[in-house]
Amino acid sequence: MLDKSTCLNPNSAKCGIFVPSLISQGSPDLNSESEDVRFAAHVLLLFQIFELKKCAMSTRVMGTNVQVTDADGAERDPSDYLAITPLGAGQEVGRSCIMLEYKTKKIMLDCGIHPGHHGFESLPYIEHVEPSEIDFLLVTHFHLDHCGALPYFLTKTAFKGRCFMTHATKSIYKLLMSDYLKVSNIGSDEMLFSETDLDASMERIETLNFHQVQEISGVKFWCYHAGHVLGACMFMIEIAGVRVLYTGDYSCEEDRHLMKAEIPQVKPHVLISEATYGTYLHDNRVTRETRFTGKVHEIIRRGGRCLIPVFALGRAQELLLILDEFWSQHPELQDVPIYYASSLAKRCMPVYLTFTNAMNDKMRKQMTVRNPFSFRHISNLKSIDHFDDIGPSVVMASPGMMQSGLSRELFESWCGDFKNGVIIAGYSVEGTMARDILAQPEEVTSMNGMKLPLKCSVDYISFSAHVDYRQVSEFVRALQPPHIILVHGEETEMGRLHSALSRQYENNPNYQPKMYMPKNSQKVQLFYPGEKMAKVMGSLAVEKPQVGQKVSGVLLKRNFNYHLLSPKDINHGICILEWEASTVNDMYADAVVAALLKSEQEKDGPSAKKASKSILDVNLDVDFGDCMFQLLCDIYGDSNVSAHPEQDQVRVKLGTRTATVSLKSFEVFCEEDLDLKTSIEEGISRLKIAMKNSLRDNAAQTKTAAD
Repeated sequence: MLDKSTCLNPNSAKCGIFVPSLISQGSPDLNSESEDVRFAAHVLLLFQIFELKKCAMSTRVMGTNVQVTDADGAERDPSDYLAITPLGAGQEVGRSCIMLEYKTKKIMLDCGIHPGHHGFESLPYIEHVEPSEIDFLLVTHFHLDHCGALPYFLTKTAFKGRCFMTHATKSIYKLLMSDYLKVSNIGSDEMLFSETDLDASMERIETLNFHQVQEISGVKFWCYHAGHVLGACMFMIEIAGVRVLYTGDYSCEEDRHLMKAEIPQVKPHVLISEATYGTYLHDNRVTRETRFTGKVHEIIRRGGRCLIPVFALGRAQELLLILDEFWSQHPELQDVPIYYASSLAKRCMPVYLTFTNAMNDKMRKQMTVRNPFSFRHISNLKSIDHFDDIGPSVVMASPGMMQSGLSRELFESWCGDFKNGVIIAGYSVEGTMARDILAQPEEVTSMNGMKLPLKCSVDYISFSAHVDYRQVSEFVRALQPPHIILVHGEETEMGRLHSALSRQYENNPNYQPKMYMPKNSQKVQLFYPGEKMAKVMGSLAVEKPQVGQKVSGVLLKRNFNYHLLSPKDINHGICILEWEASTVNDMYADAVVAALLKSEQEKDGPSAKKASKSILDVNLDVDFGDCMFQLLCDIYGDSNVSAHPEQDQVRVKLGTRTATVSLKSFEVFCEEDLDLKTSIEEGISRLKIAMKNSLRDNAAQTKTAAD
């Protein structure tokens, strides 16, 4: 049985005030409210912290929880509709931005730009939302089509919520966006943000670890490894028991340096998945690498220059590893230079060396011997001015879609010679030069408007770290979500994937998902009323309930969590006040605290005597085990924490890693993951300090009131 103060204490509070006797003891009339409850309700309504309801209700026991039934019948609540709206990436690739709305909560997923447009035309359709109403924003990875609009949105709109991404993503985000400002071939009047705006956006961004559970106003979310690029993640969002998994860009195939996407153990009710490649099937890794090195070798043998347009970070590192190994195995090629034209990649390399935990096992083992990104046969090329264009060479240059920059300059210089060749190694968006030349036109238009003949060879060998049809199909089969929403794909490819997945399950009696492929600004609404479940606590939970038994008590609600207690158990309450720090707000908060304390003094009277027994005499260990269990559930998620009282243990299981905590000594055992062991130990240590301080403060208050 959990300690009652723990049951009432919202974890997200910034400031907690302990108020004794917020609800009177005894047997109150459950159809009326005492003065204390009415006064407290006004205070809590003023600060919008949590609702305290004292009412008669009927409940029916269902296992360890109870289902709350409304006395006024079931009326469909508009907040029971889960609304998902793409503001970008709806039947297109680019400017990923998805709005999620449920139970009055609003969450934005990614905020990118469209690589085929410039200025305000490249932004998501954010005019369809009110930024000030969005609770928080989650960014999956550092590619421009997922985070490129972030500096604009964080600094030039009314958005006041919080923004989260992984540590590696934030580290690269600043460098990538700064480089984007320098290489963008657009006028200052079309620039969406400045370097100052970028610096300001960095201050707004918060980081989180993989699998770390965050909770904001009752909304829980955590992230999984997504493969794709360093730091990329998938977000699982849980609101009132409804789980939505947003994949962002992901890859279910391990490559030379990145791990593949994780399969969440917790199944979502709704899957929002990319559909970039539709029903296309990637070559296996060996075949793909053989084709790539063979084509590079072919261009070199005929005396040509090989251009490989790539994004500065992501697939570039994969291709560099392949080329460096291939050159090491072929001494006859070692006189032919390989250039990597990206100062950004060089600046980001320390990030790759820092976050090796996001890479696969093979790469982590190599890191212990030597730095695999210290290439033997590849040189860095700062700019075209430093390039001695004589004889065969291999040049990897950004951007990958050749909208502008060095890759575009080299292409325009080399495209007229049949000896030269271009290898497109990643996905290219409609309207970009990389996409246009795949159709092998006779001529192309240069950046200054001139017509240039296209005589060089153009080959497409996909190293794109996006899922193909096989990977999407296996991912869906593993999770079996009732609803699938396809985004981040062109209409034709998305339609093919929609049809293929529908055919795959049309004759399956056990699983028939509903699928959607909304356009930009088209809302998908799913009805999820959810069951209002209340945890029975305190003296009501002492005896094992019988199925069908009715339980009456006081219903406490905060966000989407309900607790049912006997009025006799609530002899102490906790009022949580939250406010933005300012002179005026601090003054109001002090006034509310004073009013609450005065109310307690007037009710008890100056001569009221408290129990003489010191609160510090309470056996801390009795309550501490329950508090520790609740803390671990809050940090790692209810589904990953289990209690085993018969063995005096609590277990935390994250994937293949398991940590055990003794309920006698509170010692943590986890030989396979020292980081997890240390994290749990720190949490337990802080909880002990917090509980001891709280008990000491309560004892001091009790002594003062008695005097």
